[in-house]
Amino acid sequence: MESKAIRYDNLTVSSSPHLVTSLDTTKTMLYVVAALMPAALMSIVYFGIPALVMILLCMVSCAFFEWIYERLLGKASTVRDGSALVTGLILALNLPANLTNLGGIEYPVFMPYLICIIGSFVAIVVVKQIFGGLGRNFANPAIVARITLLVSFTSYMSTWPTTRFQRAGIEIMTGATPLANLAEGNMTYAPSLRDIFLGNIGGAMGETCALAILIGAIFLIAMKIISPIIPVSFVGTVFVFSFLYYAISGTAPEGLSPLYMACFHVFAGGVMFGAVFCATDYVTSPIMPLGKLMFGIGCGLVTMIIRLFCSYPEGVSFAILFMNIMTPHFDEFAQDRLYGISKRKKEAAAAAKENKA
Repeated sequence: MESKAIRYDNLTVSSSPHLVTSLDTTKTMLYVVAALMPAALMSIVYFGIPALVMILLCMVSCAFFEWIYERLLGKASTVRDGSALVTGLILALNLPANLTNLGGIEYPVFMPYLICIIGSFVAIVVVKQIFGGLGRNFANPAIVARITLLVSFTSYMSTWPTTRFQRAGIEIMTGATPLANLAEGNMTYAPSLRDIFLGNIGGAMGETCALAILIGAIFLIAMKIISPIIPVSFVGTVFVFSFLYYAISGTAPEGLSPLYMACFHVFAGGVMFGAVFCATDYVTSPIMPLGKLMFGIGCGLVTMIIRLFCSYPEGVSFAILFMNIMTPHFDEFAQDRLYGISKRKKEAAAAAKENKA
């Protein structure tokens, strides 16, 4: 008698969340890409064609590495869900918008392009696919890739081109970011909050324009793609921490108020971009509301500790990575507080002990 294999489709379990809605992974990624468009477009406006080249290179590289990895291992292709393209776009917007040898850096001509490809490989293959693919990565792929590039190619990753409006006719010019100037105690010329908010400063090309990021955040929250808990608690912690620090210590640069410094730390650097597009990653952020709140506050605290007391002028990526690792503990604590799991376990253990006696 010939036996036939029976397939039980109702027992097939995919990665969480297990909710029946019309919103699938592909639609979610399309919404995220749409939310990232204002920041991407402003990066092209401020930094020109090199920004566009970097965006396309990172997106194509990430999609290629996902496709080739799954093909070589005989897995079903997930390129069409758009997650690799989102990772590539976020990675690109986390990098300096220059694809030439700047600041006296002696790199081969192809090296900046290679750096983008290496970052894409780390994000997709090392962080995402090796751990099982979408839904199983332990940390945000783009964040880990950025940190890897920062440690491996420090000179390139810390050479920031100024915007086209700052160059006054000069083809290419580099300069320190406002955060780097603050870390070096060189705040003799403090950029206006208007320039910081609109993005007319040096920095990672997707992080400079806070207005564009805010538009993307409003869109994602309105479409219920992300919860406002993490972005608000992250940004709020940075604002309150920096305001209290400068108000109590009196170490604000001459002529600058604690309120200015608080707004400066929110708008300058990667706080807003990280809070909206990186810290809210479904896979690596808590599920429970209390866990999200703890996660956001933790990101803000670690960011400010690194900025004020460590050698790096920026700490957003390190803060998000550290909190990604803490995510299971935040959710466990939140579930315990909501459902009283620990209390029930203790009561059950006490009852079992009493029954034995």
